[in-house]
Amino acid sequence: MIICICGPTAVGKTKLSIQLAKKYNAIIINADAMQVYKGLDIGTAKITEKEKENVKHFLFDIKSVEENYTVYDYQKDVRNLLDKYRNQNIILVGGTGLYMKSALYDYRFADEKDSQNFSEYSNQELYDMCLKKDKNMNIHINNRKRMIRFLNKKEVSFNKDHLLYDNVYFIGLTTNRELLYQKINKRVDQMFEEGLINEVKRFYDLNIRSKALLTAIGYKELYQYFDKKISLEEAKELIKKKSRNYAKRQYTWFNNQMSVVWFNVDFNDFSNTENEVIAYLEKSNS
Repeated sequence: MIICICGPTAVGKTKLSIQLAKKYNAIIINADAMQVYKGLDIGTAKITEKEKENVKHFLFDIKSVEENYTVYDYQKDVRNLLDKYRNQNIILVGGTGLYMKSALYDYRFADEKDSQNFSEYSNQELYDMCLKKDKNMNIHINNRKRMIRFLNKKEVSFNKDHLLYDNVYFIGLTTNRELLYQKINKRVDQMFEEGLINEVKRFYDLNIRSKALLTAIGYKELYQYFDKKISLEEAKELIKKKSRNYAKRQYTWFNNQMSVVWFNVDFNDFSNTENEVIAYLEKSNS
């Protein structure tokens, strides 16, 4: 079977994945867009070697932060693993719903070889083509690179209800909003205590301003701090706020896109949550 553990940040997805992997002799595959990058450890709450408890983990730490890794790339990599380990139980864990969707559903990309450089077109012509593609697009006419990227953006299509694999179970972990926000705020404080500033400063000092670093929550805010645009306290509060907002978007996405069975997390005794999930899986597989 394939077990997908999803939900917002800070609810215990990693902890549950390890317990289920040990019970069902499963491998674990990352489904978090930022945990594919080497060195983005503290800020992404990436699992440590000790926490892995000798369970095989895949698609963690596979790319440099200077590389661009897309959903298209992830789909190819994860499906190779799903094929290779098709006779074994598999757990996908992470908060990037689009990664899970692209892996398991009939989610198709246009042929990447169709990209054009549009060198023969003026900015005005590019702008007109962008408007034709999407009348609500808001790219400035002088931002030629962005217009070209927009025109080359790969269209995708999928049948929302068409899973490509059998015995797939979507397990969502949740808790009440107030408690979740407390957990997120506490996690951010803990990240700073564990050395998040130093983790980000290493990349900043190397003058690396890649897409991964300038989009990941926790990294882009500290870059602003290092650039002296905001104070350290402002950066920390911004990280907390954006993490909370991201959690809200995660709930919305998972509820709209996949048939998730939600479990309220018992933070006082996490084994109760584990047993609830196991009981559901056992019943579903009987």
